[in-house]
Amino acid sequence: NVGERMRVDNQELPFHPLYNYAYIVDAVEGLILTDVRTLADREPRNNFLNRALTWNPEGVLSGARHLTIAGSNIYVSTPREVVVVSVDEPLQPQVLARIPMDDPRATALQFRYLFVTTARGLEVVDVTQPAAPRRVANNVIAMCDAQRVSVARTYAYVAAGSEGLVIVDVERPEQMREYQRYTAEGRLRDVRDVVVGATNASLFAYLADGAGGLKVLQLISPESQPNFYGFSPEPKPQLIARYKTSKPALSLSRGLERDRAVDETGGQIAVFGRRGARALSIAETRRLYLDAQGAPWFIDDQGDRAQPPLPERSP
Repeated sequence: NVGERMRVDNQELPFHPLYNYAYIVDAVEGLILTDVRTLADREPRNNFLNRALTWNPEGVLSGARHLTIAGSNIYVSTPREVVVVSVDEPLQPQVLARIPMDDPRATALQFRYLFVTTARGLEVVDVTQPAAPRRVANNVIAMCDAQRVSVARTYAYVAAGSEGLVIVDVERPEQMREYQRYTAEGRLRDVRDVVVGATNASLFAYLADGAGGLKVLQLISPESQPNFYGFSPEPKPQLIARYKTSKPALSLSRGLERDRAVDETGGQIAVFGRRGARALSIAETRRLYLDAQGAPWFIDDQGDRAQPPLPERSP
């Protein structure tokens, strides 16, 4: 059962109780938790879902439209701000921080940075310390109608309505730069959502294109990108398939993230199955990249801790 220990010999950790629930945001009711353990008990006759919690203290989540789950932290987009909520104790959520922004629509997290689509376009928040987030100034990729965003390796893919798919180089999150705006010669007309997935040597983007239905882009292939085996080759988008939906396509679900051992806050989410092969805890992981003051490791020429310099980009 969820919450029980794995084999003691493997030193594996118990699953965090947050995985007992599905998480839903509602514009009126705020955060809703639904107990899903009944789907994992091998008994198909009791697969009925029950609401475990409805949570919206003082209307902090009113207008909620999107959430990103990152381990025991949830980033909820409302029309006024992004609210950071801890579900370390799932039935007793706590607000960790509130990040005022201009009409945030959606978020995507990668390591220490939260990428946020807003009325201004794509923005970045440093969430190294989730309870003390820092908006990165002077670092906006302007768009007229940025919607959902997906981040894969060193690129962010933004569903940008009539502007199609906007691909942003985020190798240096605090110095983002626009890589390409792709409309497939006008065939992408109202892109609302994007999900990126890899298959063997190819990378695909699945788009919810409003009245245009489902569209599929091949971002990388051996034919279009000779360096397709690199860590993060430059995408070369090509529209390869479409499917007309009966109603406008507005959103997409994400596929299973394979070969993932732990979540963003150190919770084990896969069985290792090898003796002594437990996952690193969040405290152990942070020691790899944060110093004693909780800042990213960097030592200057004088041996003092300092903010790392950002090298100039080549043209």
